[in-house]
Amino acid sequence: MSRFLNERFQPLVAYTPGEQPRDMRYIKLNTNESPYPPAPQVVAAMTAEQVENLRLYSDPTAKALKEKIAARYGVAPESVFVSNGSDEVLNFAFMAFGGKGAAFPDISYGFYEVFGDLYGIPYEKIPLKADFSIDFRDYCGLGKLVVIANPNAPTGMTIPVCEVEAIVKSNPDSVVLIDEAYVDFGGETCLPLTAKYDNLLVTRTFSKSRCLAGGRLGYAFASPALIADLEKIKYSTNPYNINRLTLLLGEVTMDAEDYYADMCANIIRTREWTAKTLEAMGFTVLPSRANFLFARTPAMDGGELYTQLKQRGILVRHFSNPRVCPFNRITIGTPEQMETLIAAIRDILGGAL
Repeated sequence: MSRFLNERFQPLVAYTPGEQPRDMRYIKLNTNESPYPPAPQVVAAMTAEQVENLRLYSDPTAKALKEKIAARYGVAPESVFVSNGSDEVLNFAFMAFGGKGAAFPDISYGFYEVFGDLYGIPYEKIPLKADFSIDFRDYCGLGKLVVIANPNAPTGMTIPVCEVEAIVKSNPDSVVLIDEAYVDFGGETCLPLTAKYDNLLVTRTFSKSRCLAGGRLGYAFASPALIADLEKIKYSTNPYNINRLTLLLGEVTMDAEDYYADMCANIIRTREWTAKTLEAMGFTVLPSRANFLFARTPAMDGGELYTQLKQRGILVRHFSNPRVCPFNRITIGTPEQMETLIAAIRDILGGAL
């Protein structure tokens, strides 16, 4: 840290992304990326002509992509916002709607706390219940920005749409943000509620179910007035927030829904097999509707299992929070990758069982 950094930011604890080591070839089950490539037509869209056009600015309105997203989900383009990853939507939302404070679960996506600190927003971290589920009543009538990942991360657990609606109705003068980064893996979307409530913001990403984590593309649904607020923040910070190639790939991706539905179905099947196999080995596995599992074994500390798997060339995600440190978050890879994981765990725990 230099002596020039604004005093306001000196205590900031930045978000820690999942590790991306280069010291050897790993099976990466730590950052919830898709194990499958983008659709063939997406790859084919990366032509030399498109690369040459990088000399030109991208469309700041993202008109074509917004129209495709709107058509796919049956909303008006004015109800769609596109962003540089869904993290940018979260960033803008905290900036725009966090004036009265914020609230989110104590075990959830780590960026919520970082954004609160970054903008000096007082926030309340509401404890999950003993079984790691969300009690919707904790968020009713708070009168501040409510942020809930549904499915939640790192647990993979969900909250019913009817309970989300109760939260939205009880906070009519504050925005409720539902982060649906993992909804395509078995969750229930709150998107239809955005037509009914002007204070609901639903965020999505191309990173998980659409195999474009490296493309950095996100989007959101809300009333046109809320979308206009986000656009105002965007045009006040970085109007060309999405590069030309990513916009193009996003448009082509929206035309390949059958491919991505198949990839999600593959991941769901592999997730269920992995969960059952781990449970048969004595693991506790939380009920996940995401592309990962949150699991622990009584035979070994979560940190030690993480370390031993890494030594064998397999990365999973371990968190130091005392409440969840017995667990590891395991991204669902291909069936072959998960079989390799299970074999490694059997080998590691052989002397501990």
